[in-house]
Amino acid sequence: MTERTKTGFQDVRDEVLKRIQDRVWGQGDLLPTEQDLAEEFGCARATVNRALRELADRGIIDRKRKSGTRVAVLPVKQAKLEITLTRQLVEDRNAIYRYALVHREEISAPGWLASQLQLAADTPVLHIRAMHYGDNQPFQFEDRWINIAAVPSVAEADFSTVGPNEWLLAEVPFSTAELSFGAIAADAALAEYLACPIAAPLFQMERTTWFQAQPVTFVRMSFHPGYQMRSRY
Repeated sequence: MTERTKTGFQDVRDEVLKRIQDRVWGQGDLLPTEQDLAEEFGCARATVNRALRELADRGIIDRKRKSGTRVAVLPVKQAKLEITLTRQLVEDRNAIYRYALVHREEISAPGWLASQLQLAADTPVLHIRAMHYGDNQPFQFEDRWINIAAVPSVAEADFSTVGPNEWLLAEVPFSTAELSFGAIAADAALAEYLACPIAAPLFQMERTTWFQAQPVTFVRMSFHPGYQMRSRY
């Protein structure tokens, strides 16, 4: 690598990536130490560390304390999924968004939810069901549970005009999220909400979020037939 007056972490990252792509370092090969790379590139070790961290986050290299840094075997690109407002999903399709509250109820957490979120059986939760539309056509049915202890103000929140997802993103941050995706067959209730035949194949996403180890919300979102999720990496 040609010496420069100042070598940035991007320079180190790009050169390391180039060498991996050119098979200078093959899958499973041990890379030089951070100190050796810093001396080669004429930069601080912290610069090398930042460059390698970014490559590790992208799944290109594996970094393990005491055993060094190796080129990942069959490196996998990681797609990032953002928590996107349903309103935005609809409007990105050049459709007019509409929201409707279907059901709202404060109850004790049912057994399956208490078990999933590790809550006490009598923990109060807010159960909300809502519909989202695009050009007045069913787009998504939302079935959400909110831990009131994590967001006390939710007990007084008005969800008649603003959906719980928009409200939560504005009201409380989240530090961890878990997502799962699957295909389901529409039952009678979903068929009615989404205006589709019973047993029609639907895309369903479940998401749980936590803030500082405290569970905030669990939501199950069922989309209209034919919905596709896209991600870029």
